[in-house]
Amino acid sequence: MHRVQRVPETESQGRIHTSAASVVVLPEADDVDVQVDENDLKIDVYRSTGHGGQSVNTTDSAVRITHLPTGLVVTCQDEKSQLKNKTKAMRVLRARLYDLAEAERQRELSETRRGMVGTGDRSEKVRTYNFPQSRITDHRVDLTVHQLQKVLDGDLDVLVEPLMQAEQARRLLEDGPGD
Repeated sequence: MHRVQRVPETESQGRIHTSAASVVVLPEADDVDVQVDENDLKIDVYRSTGHGGQSVNTTDSAVRITHLPTGLVVTCQDEKSQLKNKTKAMRVLRARLYDLAEAERQRELSETRRGMVGTGDRSEKVRTYNFPQSRITDHRVDLTVHQLQKVLDGDLDVLVEPLMQAEQARRLLEDGPGD
């Protein structure tokens, strides 16, 4: 949570107003490409049922494809040709596998967001920008600098360096001695 303390131009009594904002930066997700391994498929052919004329009961044109890893089953008996039914069933299977993968990706993305955003409570302070004192305080590394305008102009080194050092120290402690 980033907190901004400032005196607005419209504040006639000079009181400090506090605003808060959460910022979440997530990587852009790659497109899901559905590749179906032939070894993951069980393909059954059988005679179509129902109306359809002479060829219904004489040829094995209906196709049932089972995707073994997911248990998805797709059947197609719309066409007279087994090849056309298989092609159509594979299109449907790819679409369903894509939907499954997309749903899983969305679930993971939601979990990542939830973990990064936190509650949004003002007590979850990351950084405070105090305009009247030209002060920035990063509460994660207990850093206070009086260079607000410099940081707003894009010189972030004064904030980034201590964060990188703290992260490096944290990793060294996690790894432990002699690892």
